[in-house]
Amino acid sequence: MSELKRTPLYPVYAKYGAKTIDFGGWDLPVQFSGITAEHEAVRTKAGLFDVSHMGEVEVKGSGALYYLQRLTTNDVSRLAVNQAQYCAMCYPDGGTVDDLLVYKYADDHYLLVINAGNIDKDVAWMQENLTADVEITNISPAVAQLAIQGPLAERILQKLTDTDLSRIGTFRFQRDVLVDGINTLVSRSGYTGEDGFEVYLPAEHAIQLWDKLLEVGQPDGLLPCGLGARDTLRFEAKLPLYGQELSKDISPLEAGIGFAVKLDKDVPFIGSEALREQKANGVPRKLVGIEMIDRGIPRSHYPVYVDNALVGEVTTGTQSPTLKKNVGLALIKSEYAAPGGTVEVEIRGKRLKAEIVATPFYKRPKA
Repeated sequence: MSELKRTPLYPVYAKYGAKTIDFGGWDLPVQFSGITAEHEAVRTKAGLFDVSHMGEVEVKGSGALYYLQRLTTNDVSRLAVNQAQYCAMCYPDGGTVDDLLVYKYADDHYLLVINAGNIDKDVAWMQENLTADVEITNISPAVAQLAIQGPLAERILQKLTDTDLSRIGTFRFQRDVLVDGINTLVSRSGYTGEDGFEVYLPAEHAIQLWDKLLEVGQPDGLLPCGLGARDTLRFEAKLPLYGQELSKDISPLEAGIGFAVKLDKDVPFIGSEALREQKANGVPRKLVGIEMIDRGIPRSHYPVYVDNALVGEVTTGTQSPTLKKNVGLALIKSEYAAPGGTVEVEIRGKRLKAEIVATPFYKRPKA
């Protein structure tokens, strides 16, 4: 058994009461004070996440734009400098290599942020599909990433920088931002359904900034948060998790992220022919929300039936901390995906009724 990888913040996990688990080969905190308390902190105040396990890859060169247009599903040519974009990489058959963010530094310089469990696979895929005049560099080991999320995130982070954070819009970023004296990149996106920021910084300064943020955020209720709350938060907002809502066997169209697939852009991307065919003929499966009618909690991979016929499976499910309801996401045959329909989820050998409902389960209230 190989040794688990650790982020630069691992030495201070115990100080804050972390309980760690194996997450894709990483030794990461599942919770600090408790999943429900952390979830509620992010929805009402703010939470701080260590996401330093995520991967970062620089793409440089005069051929960078063409390369990324070939590699990713979204239209990178629409990006302005200091703007970020959500997209996917696909296999030729339309299955998903990974979902990721593209940050544009300049016309010939980009940063890709990829999922931790996919770093080696993704970098190999990028190398395999390299085009002319492009250089890619995996800088993941040198970079730490902290995410501060919640309605008070801006107020807390602003205490440590003279940069006006209100000027950084959603899916925008700024480089060379001094936060507690540390040179960082600050972006505004998030994986919780709330407002928030990601702070990218040299790995050696991660502990300093983590401690300082929790210190200045304490009066505003800032809590350190683990993977458990990260999962319930992103699930309520219907933000996909690779390995559950997305995989090599699930296309971006099936997973409901068609907004990040631009089939009409000037450069065909890997997998575009397969996705164009899916769109023309209708996707065979759709990701839907389900709410349990009978008593039971849907969990990943639980089978879903209609009239004794297996029609799909749950990708993620839980008791929603915000809604206090047993809900899930399920990938099922498209003909059974209409809202209001009834399905059965097999839970511990029993088939329990659920209703197909609208998603996302949670939307952030407008300011």
